[in-house]
Amino acid sequence: MRALVTGAAEAQGGAVARALLARGHRVRAFSRGPGDPAAARLIELGAEVVQGSLDEPRAAARAAAGVDAVFAVGAPPDGGPGARDAEVRRGLAAAEAARAAGGAHLVYASAAGADRGTGIPHLESKAAAERRIAALGVPCTILAPVYLMEDLLSPAALLGLQRGVYAVPLPAGCRLQQLAADDLGRFAALVLERRRDFLGRRVELASDELTGAEAGAALSRVAGREIRYAEVPLAEVRARSEDLAAMFRWLARGGPGVDIAALHALSPEVGWRRFEDWAREHLAGALTRAVA
Repeated sequence: MRALVTGAAEAQGGAVARALLARGHRVRAFSRGPGDPAAARLIELGAEVVQGSLDEPRAAARAAAGVDAVFAVGAPPDGGPGARDAEVRRGLAAAEAARAAGGAHLVYASAAGADRGTGIPHLESKAAAERRIAALGVPCTILAPVYLMEDLLSPAALLGLQRGVYAVPLPAGCRLQQLAADDLGRFAALVLERRRDFLGRRVELASDELTGAEAGAALSRVAGREIRYAEVPLAEVRARSEDLAAMFRWLARGGPGVDIAALHALSPEVGWRRFEDWAREHLAGALTRAVA
């Protein structure tokens, strides 16, 4: 299979590109900066890297020439001015690129809960993109991930962990569903290989579910020292972004509620990650470096 993967230097696209390459498929990686380390790593793994983004529809259509499948990620969930237009624009560019390739299978990464009328700006933007893609009638599957574990790899989150604090704007007893990007990558590869089984479907994805207190205990075991859970006041989040504040209010009320047991039974070959196993793989080195 030949696949175009957008956002290939970022968490979701990179995970899909690596999964496809590992399974012997040919990957054309669409990246804003093909000279960055993530893109260079994909080249080492055998990908063809092409510079561009879904903000350039003609470039996207050229990049999709001759492919069997397109994996696309829309706008980041910042909810800022123009976010809705950007999400729809990028979704349409991906769909048009797939259509120009002669009916390539489009797998579009949206977000869990985007189809439920939550009123959360970035989820409503993704819902609008899903509707516009559906209206075009291209062969499509929507993947809808929950909160990514990779959010803990941001510099601010890592600094907090090194200081012994795992901070999230949720009560300590609130269960948060999370997804490892590599699980998304393997599931997307499965969808693309089993096109007939997944065409027209919308699948919400989650790897694990645990409370903040449980996550702090897991991180403490990985670090070999105490990492305590701290609830970030929602007012602090609202001061930065009303969109993110609305999202965490929704998560505190239960959020998307993915049926994790049914999902994992549907696709055991993904090898779904537990949060602690993911942390051991991605954070163990950083967590041993405590800072004041």
